[in-house]
Amino acid sequence: MTRYELVRKELSDNPRVWVVTGSAGFIGSNLAEQLLRLGQTVVGLDNFATGYQRNVDDVKRRVGAEAAARYNFIEGDICNLDTCQRAFSDADIVLHQAAIGSVPRSIDDPIYSHESNVDGTLNVFVAARDQGIQRVVYASSSAVYGDHPGMPKVEGEIGNMLSPYAVTKYVDELYAAVFARSYGLEATGLRYFNVFGPRQDPNGAYAAVIPLWVASLLAGRECWVNGDGETSRDFCFIDNVVQANILAATTADPKAVSTVYNVAVGDRTTLNQLFGIIRDALAPWRPELAGASPVHRDFRAGDVKHSLADISRARELLGYAPTHSLSEGMEEAIRWYVDNVA
Repeated sequence: MTRYELVRKELSDNPRVWVVTGSAGFIGSNLAEQLLRLGQTVVGLDNFATGYQRNVDDVKRRVGAEAAARYNFIEGDICNLDTCQRAFSDADIVLHQAAIGSVPRSIDDPIYSHESNVDGTLNVFVAARDQGIQRVVYASSSAVYGDHPGMPKVEGEIGNMLSPYAVTKYVDELYAAVFARSYGLEATGLRYFNVFGPRQDPNGAYAAVIPLWVASLLAGRECWVNGDGETSRDFCFIDNVVQANILAATTADPKAVSTVYNVAVGDRTTLNQLFGIIRDALAPWRPELAGASPVHRDFRAGDVKHSLADISRARELLGYAPTHSLSEGMEEAIRWYVDNVA
């Protein structure tokens, strides 16, 4: 039995109160759903800047009325300290996912990214300290590796930041370390690598590549590739991310807290390969896409060329064991998009 399986059983026998910030978003809603299925009480906090009421409603529908009764959703902004204090008042653990994501969005509007990702996260840490919450697990990003040439990416080796978004996430990590030293707050960061899966928004100028391409192919639109298509990423299915959050939130090993972890699969896929995987996964529903190919354009400012995670720290200290490869996760994601976007 894996550590995650053991933790899930333990949680089912010992319910707690969890705050999930950004709970109307892609990652936050999946976290809330899994926690509710495990018998936990969830306080969701979201201002709908990038999240949606439909995600909250979908979670409640999927878990059923009994579990949904344990979901207390608060519409509010982490940039308001009083809101954080109220949301955290009866909680045991905070999973902090609220943020303004996207490298290009931060380049277009660095102040907005800073306010949400730095000021908002500082409020989360302060409220957790004030409310006596022992542990916060917060979303960081592989963007903090910047231009460091090492491959795979190892937690202790980062380079120059390449976007305001990357800076905000690195500042979050610095604040977490300071709160651990100054106040004893156990604040553990998870550096996500290109997460994908159900409920990831395919719309808007800053949509991630997988939902954007899936929606475009389903609608008969062109798919754009930035650069020559040999840019590579470590794509990570949402179930792996949920696992990492729960493991980080529940570990009793003092060596495993107040640090940062890569959360990925440890495998690298080029954008050209990714397009073929998506096209093939859609074949049962759209056989006419067999000959589809992407359209190339200029490389996008702020992006790194290659990204691949070393996940050995998470494996060793948390017992993290990814359950879904890219292809396995893509099958589940495609079914969701066909049912909900097509």
